[in-house]
Amino acid sequence: MIHIFVNREKLEYDIYALFKAFYPEEELNIELVEDGKESTGVPSFYDVKLSSSKVSCSYVCDGVGVKKEEGLHSPDKGALKDAMKRCIYLCVSEVSGKSLPWGTLTGIRPAKIPMLMISEGSDDEEIRKYMKYRYLVSDEKIGLSTQIAHREREILKDIDVKDGYSLYMGIPFCPTTCLYCSFTSYPISVWKDKVDDYIGCLKREIDLVCELYKGRSPDTIYIGGGTPTTLDPDKLRDLIGYLRNTFDLSGLLEFTVEAGRPDSITGEKLAALKEMGVSRISINPQTMNDETLRVIGRRHTTEDIRKAFALSRDAGFDNINTDIILGLPGEDLSHVQHTMDELMLLKPDSITIHSMAIKRAAGMAEYLKEHDELKSINTPDMLKCASEGAGKLNMVPYYMYRQKNMTGNYENVGYAREGCFGIYNILIMEEVQSIVACGAGTVSKRVHKNGLIERCDNVKDVSLYMERLNEMLDRKRKLFSSLNT
Repeated sequence: MIHIFVNREKLEYDIYALFKAFYPEEELNIELVEDGKESTGVPSFYDVKLSSSKVSCSYVCDGVGVKKEEGLHSPDKGALKDAMKRCIYLCVSEVSGKSLPWGTLTGIRPAKIPMLMISEGSDDEEIRKYMKYRYLVSDEKIGLSTQIAHREREILKDIDVKDGYSLYMGIPFCPTTCLYCSFTSYPISVWKDKVDDYIGCLKREIDLVCELYKGRSPDTIYIGGGTPTTLDPDKLRDLIGYLRNTFDLSGLLEFTVEAGRPDSITGEKLAALKEMGVSRISINPQTMNDETLRVIGRRHTTEDIRKAFALSRDAGFDNINTDIILGLPGEDLSHVQHTMDELMLLKPDSITIHSMAIKRAAGMAEYLKEHDELKSINTPDMLKCASEGAGKLNMVPYYMYRQKNMTGNYENVGYAREGCFGIYNILIMEEVQSIVACGAGTVSKRVHKNGLIERCDNVKDVSLYMERLNEMLDRKRKLFSSLNT
């Protein structure tokens, strides 16, 4: 148990997130202590103090310890919070002997910072100095985020992000639920008799989107899940055909369908997707190690992955993404190297490299407690191995995001060959364009012209989504009314 005392309220979230990055496996106890009262009663603790003129963080153990403090030169709340986090970082780093690659950044998408600074005229050196001082980010991560920001700007420069929009369709069914998954996902075997009803609800949402964006063509369409390819070929044709008959897709830049699970892929389904104009698919093995696949509940083998790739190439797909996860239970550098060696043979067109994020909504945290012999670890060498493998496939990093509770405090990065960048991925991460999302558990996001971002969500439970569809439609109608504002 790590005890943390603080004399100012409403900062618990930021304090918790930063300490948890250093101590991911420890329980944290954060207590509010009034000024003038001593933080006693435990043998060792961290003490965070804030005043109008300075902030400090001390580690006390048996009366001695480490203290870091910083004077405040601005009454701005953001400046106070940043100074507090710097003090915490420097103190905890000295005590623990650890450093974090992303410094104090815990709730910001890293590429947003250089994106904004580039748009304001800053050069790379100014960006480096700013991120180094304000957030204590490592040079390596500053370079990565700046490189991605430049590439994102180049990819998005000809897209109408203000008046355009993208469409997301959620298919919340999977062959089985993976151990690490916290997304809206239900076994298709249980819901097969209600799939037609669910697609009927999606069509009603599609009709509303067409009404709201009358006369406008979506820039990208992304059908995710779950696993969309749990639907049979006729249902895929029906849903995608309805999209094509409802919208003017003359301006469509990208049409992605997650074929995610190899055990959901058949030649007939791939033929249906190709026939209906899908331009990009994602086949997501997560690892090319059969024992790990068994542990995480994937119910398919690496040979199934190879067959899925071969079927996809035979069907004519020339833009195939694949996802892998670093930090899966029991995997180390040798497993990552094996996965990358296998992907070198499959030659995907893009790879998204995820760092494991252990979420409360998934079964992974409980599983790891029950299996002490299996650890979820991620190291700089594992990240380097994966990124170098992507480089050998002539891929470059083009988008990035981070999540809470990521193993090793790292990031998720998308790599792609030239011409195979996932445009939707950039749009949703950088929050520069409205995303209209349909289906159970989806979240729509409206980006106003003044930069304001508003969201509305659909309920996650499939039955409730279908029962309360009119409520979901009303939420969208309210969010996307007066689209010219």
